Amino acid sequence: MSADRAQSWAYAEDFVTEDEVLLRARGRAAQLGCHAMLPGSRAALTLLTAALGARSVVEVGTGTGVASLSLLRGMLPDGVLTTIDGEVEHQRAAKAAFAEAGIRPTRARAISGRALDVLPRLTDGAYDLVLVSAAETSCALYVDQAQRLLREGGMLVVDNALWGGNVADPARRDETTTAVREIGRRLRDDDQMLSALLPVGDGLLVSVKRAAPA
Repeated sequence: MSADRAQSWAYAEDFVTEDEVLLRARGRAAQLGCHAMLPGSRAALTLLTAALGARSVVEVGTGTGVASLSLLRGMLPDGVLTTIDGEVEHQRAAKAAFAEAGIRPTRARAISGRALDVLPRLTDGAYDLVLVSAAETSCALYVDQAQRLLREGGMLVVDNALWGGNVADPARRDETTTAVREIGRRLRDDDQMLSALLPVGDGLLVSVKRAAPA
């Protein structure tokens, strides 16, 4: 990356400043050793959620609530976020962030458990947006579930879709990079999905579920 481009990326990452609630949630993530969505991706996620007018959203991987807050702040006031995480301590930290942000408890349904156990129990075609992370080893399986869960016109968002810059480098062929690259290709080539890869944060892969042919 050229110096000018790197400077522009850094400027874009900090273009939307984060409030104290988000900064504290990031601090908790650092303490617990869990991933927190980068600022540029987080801002884009709120924008996408607001543009979609989302009311019903699924998040795989609550963490300490950085992405969760971004979703909730973009959703309609009566929207409900279903967020799944296998770590109870992470969800406890996220709930603290929700309370600090003044989010009503009824707006966030936190489910503790393995995503692959929880997702199949959710209703087909009932969700406006599903957020998953390529950092998860089961991401490809989450994508399968997400496509089932989304309504027509619903949006799938995959975070970490550039995987630290490795995905764009054809010489990088380790197992994780290859898996993340394949998820992008699969969604790009799926006629049912309309996709774009946004170079914010660590890459945000956005796919909209098309209406079925008449």
